Amino acid sequence: MKLIYSGKTKDVYALEDGNYLLKFKDDVTGENGVFDPGANTVGLTMEGAGQAGLRLTQYFFEKLKEQGIPTHYITANIEEATMTVKPATVFGHGLEVICRYRAVGSFLRRYGMYAKEGQPLDAFVEVTLKDDNRQDPPISEDALDMLGILTKEEYKILKELTQKIASIVKAELAKKGIELYDIKFEFGRSGKDQQILLIDEISGGNMRAYKDGQYIEPLQLTKLISE
Repeated sequence: MKLIYSGKTKDVYALEDGNYLLKFKDDVTGENGVFDPGANTVGLTMEGAGQAGLRLTQYFFEKLKEQGIPTHYITANIEEATMTVKPATVFGHGLEVICRYRAVGSFLRRYGMYAKEGQPLDAFVEVTLKDDNRQDPPISEDALDMLGILTKEEYKILKELTQKIASIVKAELAKKGIELYDIKFEFGRSGKDQQILLIDEISGGNMRAYKDGQYIEPLQLTKLISE
């Protein structure tokens, strides 16, 4: 294995067969020791977070596989906190696509003049650039097209996939009495046909979920879903 990239929450290795291995870490994003899925820095280390993130990711990727939704997922090893994935290229230097069901986090910070905290949102899709130096700025469909990051046709696919995948996650959480407030995805292109597919992970570190009005920490979320 060859280390290709060391990220905030996982390392990426190239395998001899052309696929990649993701090694999940116990680090989670946040600031001043407080978890925040939208933060640009590692805020704290939570023992078992890597395995918990992978366990939830495997659970949801298997659900998506059943429904024929394209992802980079091949297999996972929970004990070693690793996931084998298909190769994929990101859009530009990477995009984050957020689906929002309630006004919290950066949405509320930006639009607080008009939005109330916790206000329901209709699966609002927001795209941000992965750019730590500029605090991951939001970007519009027109700008993405004009800057050559993705075409308007690709944006349409990206938005549809985001809302569809988020609705599946939302429905699964609802079975446990948990409400999904927002969730963050990453997508890439793969194969000769450059198919758009879901990459990275689907874990507690990528979403805000609440039960009985109380925020659920990533590790606790995994336990509740796995029960």
